[in-house]
Amino acid sequence: MVVIPQDSYYKDSSHLPLEERQKINFDHPDAIDWKLLCQQIRELKQGKTVEQPVYSYITCSRSKTETVTVEPAEVIIVEGILIFTCKELRDQMNIKIFVDADSDDRLMRIIVRDMEERGRTIEMAIDHYQETVKPMHLQFIEPSKRYADIIIPEGGHNKVAIDVITTTVEEALRRLQKKKK
Repeated sequence: MVVIPQDSYYKDSSHLPLEERQKINFDHPDAIDWKLLCQQIRELKQGKTVEQPVYSYITCSRSKTETVTVEPAEVIIVEGILIFTCKELRDQMNIKIFVDADSDDRLMRIIVRDMEERGRTIEMAIDHYQETVKPMHLQFIEPSKRYADIIIPEGGHNKVAIDVITTTVEEALRRLQKKKK
């Protein structure tokens, strides 16, 4: 199994001054290099190894020298809040799962992340949430859950749903292994 994070595929903006890079709306689908992400998912499904980009939140750009080598696997999990906004990517998925989190939980995670990882004050984190995260969630993420085959409430703390998905994936892997024998 491999996990492909959508966040590794933010478009490279190293050609812009840092001040401009820091103003990019990373919660908008236009921030993602969908062409590269879709291509690499296709290649992994074809049994090819890919070089996944490395994105830095500090510099708001892709590394020019570093990638992550990703080997093909029977199960490819693509994770990210915007993944269902891209039809080409959705069409490559066998199972589409939307993990639905309460808005209060999303706000708290953003505050903690922005303060710990991005050096923002609580006021800056709340402003960022109100000005960018929440509007983008309402415009793109919430509507995209209609494409999900399964919606998991409680933001990933739903043990029953996680057990059902785990069992489904394990059964699919067993079937694949039997076919190969």
